Amino acid sequence: MRPSLQVRIRAGGAGRYSLLVIEDIKKRALHRTSILEGQLRGVAKMIENEEYCIDIITQSRAIQRSLESLNKLLLENHLRTHVAHMFDEGGEQREQAIDELLKAFDFQAK
Repeated sequence: MRPSLQVRIRAGGAGRYSLLVIEDIKKRALHRTSILEGQLRGVAKMIENEEYCIDIITQSRAIQRSLESLNKLLLENHLRTHVAHMFDEGGEQREQAIDELLKAFDFQAK
């Protein structure tokens, strides 16, 4: 299901947009960060209580999966808003969008 495209746009510095968010994605991303905060507090407590290492690792890996879920939401927002806009602009904006994505996924030539 495609989220409704309710976006707010503000121009930022250096030709970037400081805010361009699909409201549904924003809501889900904020919910995910709340879950992550709780998971991190739980792992810290497990370490403090000297719980079994494998149990701590299991929880740490769950946090990594939660972070990946958050990254997917943020990527979806970026593709549907910033990248779409930058491709519509064409030229240097289009190249900047490509460069940003390559950098974000460590695909950029070093």
